[in-house]
Order: sequence, then structure tokens, then C-alpha cells
Amino acid sequence: MSDVVLITISGQDRAGLTSVLTGILATYDINVLDIGQSVIHESLSLGILIEAPEEDKNCSVFKDILFKAHELNLNARFTPITKEDYQHWVNAQGKAKHIVTLLGRKITARHLARVTEVVTDEGFNIDQISRLSGRISLDKPGQSGAASVQLTLSGEVDDIAAMHSHFLQISQEMELDIAVQEDNLYRRSRRLVCFDMDSTLIQVEVIDELAKAAGVGEQVAAITESAMRGEIDFSESFRQRMALLEGMDESVLQKIAEGLPITEGAARLISHLRHFGYKVAILSGGFTYFANYLKEKLGIDYVYANQLDFENGKLTGKVKGEIVDGQMKAKLLVKIAEQEGISTEQVIAVGDGANDLPMLAIAGLGIAFHAKPIVKEQAQHSIANLGLDAILYLLGIRDRELAELENLTKA
Repeated sequence: MSDVVLITISGQDRAGLTSVLTGILATYDINVLDIGQSVIHESLSLGILIEAPEEDKNCSVFKDILFKAHELNLNARFTPITKEDYQHWVNAQGKAKHIVTLLGRKITARHLARVTEVVTDEGFNIDQISRLSGRISLDKPGQSGAASVQLTLSGEVDDIAAMHSHFLQISQEMELDIAVQEDNLYRRSRRLVCFDMDSTLIQVEVIDELAKAAGVGEQVAAITESAMRGEIDFSESFRQRMALLEGMDESVLQKIAEGLPITEGAARLISHLRHFGYKVAILSGGFTYFANYLKEKLGIDYVYANQLDFENGKLTGKVKGEIVDGQMKAKLLVKIAEQEGISTEQVIAVGDGANDLPMLAIAGLGIAFHAKPIVKEQAQHSIANLGLDAILYLLGIRDRELAELENLTKA
């Protein structure tokens, strides 16, 4: 008789099944080495790995399990596990696991087939698959909500960069965002999220809105394009664009601030993160004038951006202090993390532009949000098909958990 036996039970789920079956094992004083259970649409799959009973008991315990399963209209299977295979399984504990999260408006069999093909090719085994998004109603076929599935993987990592590259290609072809994270303590203990502002927390670039109001939109756009081509750096392009805004009345800025379009999911994400104890920061190459407006509206803890210079209620075309560029954003992220007493591994950074790459690179979870192609390629993770609240899925949070929280908040 094998030293270890895997008991597999499947069939229609109902209350009390696990209690009845483990109760039988208990009467024979069986040692349970591992147990796992999942239910999909009331269909049960239960696995119990046990230390094989003594010879005089093994027939009786398996007979009792088999009879009870038949009585309950369940299928029971007993698989002997060799000592060598069991020890190999034990030795695998403690090795790195990875989480792959799929994000989209819907997730189809084509999505799953492509993703799992890459997982297999990279030498991983899928230990568990679970749905994070809510159940889908067939009565609303046109609904454009969010869908998310999470895969837990085991296996040695040969080339995680290659895996990222394959997933990026799938994302571009199939309107699906795919994130890969190591499943470690840091993933479960994030404490700070740092947002870029323009085209991230809000759907516009404020300097472009100011330029349009000043009648210099095309000139500012040309300077922006030059910077994106690498012909001038961010700080120089910023000074040139600011100079074109000289003389603008502050009332124009106030009107733009009051009409800032908040990005889909931003308010919901920040509300939940704050409930979970996160600190929230804006690290922006934009302006404190607008960031402080968002601070009050969304409940932001830290704001670092460029401070506009006014004279007699009009813009001077200059900024006060040091310009917040990409390197400054990274330094500020480290500064806030130190102030909060946490590691940069516990920080989430979210941005869309090349000047966000330094902070995305040093954060434990760096996310390119509806970003430029070069940013998607260099960032650890990318979200291009959903709103900002999709970040909650990357933290492993389920819709039903959020629904319970939201109901409690309303009560």
C-alpha cells in the first residue's frame, strides 16, 4: 500500500458534504496532509491528500468513503502517491509562485487558450484558476463591465521577460491586459499608491487645455511632439510651453479645474484603497493648482507637482522651484515611502508617459495606464482596456468582496 493516497470527490455540491466525508476519516484517525476544494456552478471538486492508514484499516476507510459517496450521488476516486512523488511535492514548497491576472471587458476561450499556451511553454504549472470579477448576467449581453480571471502558477522561472513580451503581444492583438506578479509577501502588503495626474487620474493634459484657452494649442503641441521624439528633454520642453502661457488670467485656470474629467474608476479605486489603509499621492509634471483640486475631491494624502507663478492674478509664464520631471518623481516616491516607513516594494506607481518610467521602475507594482507604446513595453504591467479600479484585481480583490464593503458603507 502506498504511503499517501489522494481522494478525489466530484459531483453536485450541497451543504455538509465536506463535513460528512472528513467525519468518516476522523473515525479512523486519518492524518490529512493537504485539502483543496472548488465549486463552479454548484459542481464540487474536492481533493483530500491523506497519509495512508494502517493495513488493517485501509480497506474499511476507503470502503466507507466509497459507500457514502454512492449514497450522496458523488464520484470518488483513490490515487496512490509514491513516497518519492510526495517528497518531491513537499520539497517544492517555499519556491516562488506567480500570479497571472487577465483583465478585459470580457474574457473568452480564445483569451484563455492563448494565455495558458504561453504559461505552458514557459514551463509553469497552473495550480489554481479563480474568477475575481462578478457573475455575468446573460440578460444583459451588451454590458461593458469588467472581467478578471486569476491564475496561480508554480514552476521555475526561466525567462520572465520573455513571458512579459509574449503577453504584451497578446494584449495588443486581443484587447486583453495580462499582468504577471511574483506571489510574495510584498504583493499582499502594498501600502502606498503614487499616481501621475494628467492622462492618468484625469483624462486630459492640463497644459494642453491651458494652451487651447490661450490660443497657442498648436505651438504647445509641436513642442510636446519634439520632446516625445527625444529632441529636447522634459524640463526644457516644459519651460518653452509655460512661456507661451504668460499673461493668462487665473479665472481661466479655475474654470478648467472645475471641469477636469476624472478617469473611469479613479474615485472608486481611491475610496477603497483608503478604506484598506493605503496612502495616496499625486506625483505630477503638471501643476499643484489642479492637483490640489483633486486632493480635496478624491482624498489624496500627498501632492507634488509644479507650482505656477502668478503676478497680479495672471501667469508669468514661469514656475516656482524645481521642475518635477521623471527623475524627481522617482525621488519623491522614495521620499514618501521612507516617510511612511515602508519599502518601495510596497508601493504602486501608475502613469502613462515616458517621464513616469523612473517611478514605475522602482515601485513594487509599476503600471502603465492607457500609456504610450514605449511605456507599455518598458513597464512591468499595463492596463489599456479597463478603468483605474482594475488595479484592485491586481491586488487579488474580488468584486463580491467590494460589493460587501460598499453595502456596509451605505448601511
